[in-house]
Amino acid sequence: MQIRNLLILLCSVLLLSGCGYNKIQKNEEVVFAAWGDVEATYQRRADLIPNLVSTVKGYAAHEKETFTAVTNARAKVGQTNLSIDKLGNAAAMQQFQKAQGTLSGALSRLLVVAERYPDLKASANFRDLQHQLEGTENRINVARQRYNESVRIFNTSIRTFPNSMTNNFLLHLERKEAFKADAGAEAAPKVTF
Repeated sequence: MQIRNLLILLCSVLLLSGCGYNKIQKNEEVVFAAWGDVEATYQRRADLIPNLVSTVKGYAAHEKETFTAVTNARAKVGQTNLSIDKLGNAAAMQQFQKAQGTLSGALSRLLVVAERYPDLKASANFRDLQHQLEGTENRINVARQRYNESVRIFNTSIRTFPNSMTNNFLLHLERKEAFKADAGAEAAPKVTF
């Protein structure tokens, strides 16, 4: 009698160890974690892109303002001619020096920008924005692929024997849906300035 009970216990342990109960639970948790990664990546994009666009716009505006000041100052210098016969005219000399001073001030601001940020130019910012956009979209794609792979593993684990029996009798877990792109998702998001 004891041998029979021992054999039944041994068979039960072997059957339970192969039933996949823990494996199915683990696979479902991996699905949940992978979906969390997808959502986190989308949130990263939602947080990052508007900030990048604003930063690029702000810096481009700063450069535009600096270059506009230089251009305007250059134009004023070009309009303020001091001919040889007016070298003795104090008012003409003052006007000429004022125009030159304006240009010098604008150029000084430009040099300060160049010294402080030698590699930071609007074109570089736009390239950086493009790289960040590309990187973000790649992260989203990787997160989606990882999620879909975890869904595949989970769905397979609840549909194959003996795990399918464990799921049918004990867990009653349903298949998870893989990520599917929305209609029109093949079009890239537009960034406007």
